[in-house]
Formats: sequence, structure tokens, C-alpha cells
Amino acid sequence: MKVLLLGGTADARRLADSLHKENVSVIYSLAGLVRVPKVDCQLVVGGFTQFGGLAQYLKDNHINAILDVTHPYAQTMSSKAVTAAKEVGIPCWRFHRPAWQKKEGDLWQEYQDEADLLARLDGFRVPLLSAGQMSEALLERILHLPSVERIVWRTAVEPKFALPGRVRWIKAIGPFALEDERQLLIDQGIDVIVSKNSGGGATYSKLEAARELFIPVLLHARPILPDAEREFSDTEECLQACLAAWGNASIHIKHQPKDCQQ
Repeated sequence: MKVLLLGGTADARRLADSLHKENVSVIYSLAGLVRVPKVDCQLVVGGFTQFGGLAQYLKDNHINAILDVTHPYAQTMSSKAVTAAKEVGIPCWRFHRPAWQKKEGDLWQEYQDEADLLARLDGFRVPLLSAGQMSEALLERILHLPSVERIVWRTAVEPKFALPGRVRWIKAIGPFALEDERQLLIDQGIDVIVSKNSGGGATYSKLEAARELFIPVLLHARPILPDAEREFSDTEECLQACLAAWGNASIHIKHQPKDCQQ
């Protein structure tokens, strides 16, 4: 049994290591844009175009199943995984961590797309953009909103274009401490946060700080994905199901620090 595990998250890394320890043959794949983790199993970095596409890779490497443990917003990769699995006739399972849930005191709004985001940002002065990579065109459109004075943009990967003078870029990789997030919001005069609803604990502290400081948060709605054959939101449940299908033992994942999510 050979499993292609699509990763790039701490959950993926832990699942890959746990399956490998139980003698499940795992190939761990990730884009490698932020960092390349150390895993014991075979590693593929940089996507599947280099191999002629995902379906071709599955055929050439005799893959028996796909386990998609990508970021919840990796819409393209998750969609390709389902399509390629159907093409070659193998199962595609998916684990995505649960979305954050609104608590009392949270000033959250969901936005669907760039046009919706721009409409909701109108009226704010200093947004903290913490939703990963954005296009140069979108940044320019935000800066052209009458109310926006400047932008603070935090990502794990350096922008691929020169930034306008009113954009301050901060490179940061989670997890983030609550006191640091609180101080960032105060020092930068942030009056709104733009984020993905990534789930997990690595970047949740910015939402806690926003709650304390009564700062609104605009959360990008999670993308709608094609159904996988099985879907999980609990790592232990996912692991045990994988072992029941592909292995012979039952083990537990050791709890480790969460990975970076914007």
C-alpha cells in the first residue's frame, strides 16, 4: 500500500510521521514555499507539474490512495486531488482542521471575494492583512480606498513585487503569543484585521487580541471543495481510519506545537 499525503501543515507532518512509523508507505508532498520540514518518509517538493501532472505521478509511482492534509484554503490542490484520484481509480481522503468559531465579544464578518473585502474595508484606516499572499492589484485597490491611510501586511513568504510606500510588510511565522499580537495591534494602530479562517492554535491569538481591543475581523470564507470519499476534522480519528484501511496497528499522535497559518 502506497499513500500520497498532500501536506504543508503541522497536522500533515504528524500524520505522515505516524503512518510511516506503522510501516505504511507514505510519500509526503508539499509546495515548499515557506520551509521544508524534516520527515522520515519519502518527500516530494514543488508540486506535480514537474512530473507531468498529478494523475501521471499517481500512475508512474503506483500510488494506491491520496490523503489530502493541505491548508483548508488550498482549493486548487484539493480539487486536483479529487479529480486525479477519480481518473486513476483510487480513493481520496481529506483532513482539514475545524474552522474557528465566533465567541462572545468577537466582531467578525465573513467576506467571500476581493470585491466583498474591498466593500467591507471601506471606512477603516489601518488594516492588518494576515490572510497570506495577495496580488499587487488588490493591495493597490485597498490603498485607493478613501479611508485607508496605510497597510500592515504580514506573511510567511516575501512578496514577489515591490511594495508601495504606504505598505509595511512583516515577515512572521507562527505560532504567535497573545501578548505579542496585542502589542502589534496597539503599536501599529490597527483598526481591522483581515484573515483566513485557518483553524488551529498557531494564529488564533490575533483573534483573542482583537476581541480584547474591540477590533473588527474580516474572515475569508472557506472555499467550497469537491467531496472527498472520506473527510475528517480530528487527527486521531483520521489516523485510526487510515491504519484500519492501510495498516495493522493502532497508535496515537504526539501533541506538538501547531504550524504557521495566516
